[in-house]
Amino acid sequence: MHELGILFNVVRTVEDIARQNQVTRIAALVLQVGELSPVVPHYLQACYPAAVDGTLLEGAELKIEVTPGNALCEPCQKVFNLRASRGKCPRCGRSQYEILSGQEFLIKEILAC
Repeated sequence: MHELGILFNVVRTVEDIARQNQVTRIAALVLQVGELSPVVPHYLQACYPAAVDGTLLEGAELKIEVTPGNALCEPCQKVFNLRASRGKCPRCGRSQYEILSGQEFLIKEILAC
């Protein structure tokens, strides 16, 4: 489970941003996680209390937005969800595509008190 290490890095980054902006308390942290990302949202939620213990984020709510894993079929130009269609275009059935979204892992928003 690498999510704890990822969260430690997120906490450091958020604390740096907070200090630069004279923020002393954070109410919520919003992360954006792509459904094709190797980061598992459930594990982020489980590790979050340990990662924020004793930091500016202690007591802050963690919100996770999951972005869909969309792709563009190169042969027929249909946009489709990779997971839902199991990697094959629902229109032409081919597996030649360009990933458009779903691999991201971003700090989307930091809400100060």
